[in-house]
Amino acid sequence: MFKKILLGLGILLIAFIAFIGYGMLFPVSPPTSTSFSNGGLDITVEYSQPSKKGRLIFGPESEGALQPYGKYWRLGANAATEIMFNQDVLFAGKSVPAGTYRMYAVPGADTFEISLNSEIDVYFGVTEPNYELDVAKVDIPVAKPDSEVEQFTISFEADGANILMNMAWDMTLIQVPISAK
Repeated sequence: MFKKILLGLGILLIAFIAFIGYGMLFPVSPPTSTSFSNGGLDITVEYSQPSKKGRLIFGPESEGALQPYGKYWRLGANAATEIMFNQDVLFAGKSVPAGTYRMYAVPGADTFEISLNSEIDVYFGVTEPNYELDVAKVDIPVAKPDSEVEQFTISFEADGANILMNMAWDMTLIQVPISAK
């Protein structure tokens, strides 16, 4: 009887290890990074890209939205999203020293609150940050992309003296202006 219990536990352990290994080798929301350089300013964002898969992404909690309005969102999946600046910047008009920051959002129907936080290297980004470590908090109006975006994407584009950091998913586009200080 004892051998059967050990055998059963061994099979469960092997199945668990295989499940974890598969998830690490073939993540559903793959990790990625994007970078931009302009006039000596270097910006890099590391995040994971979830897909829409026919779900309601942003909306009221009562409608079953994946990311309800007014609730913390890590700007991606898996680990917390991190942004790095090689020099001091203006992040949507707010002064931010050079460094690495955890970036997160609180979505709304008309605006997204985007925050930078000094708490970094957080793998399970589903946990809310220590809000006392917020460095900058800005409200950015919601726009619509030209077409539906299946996989959450962060990209950059030059806009005169500013850089626009574009965050797009589903039918939502958030554009954060960034400039060297």
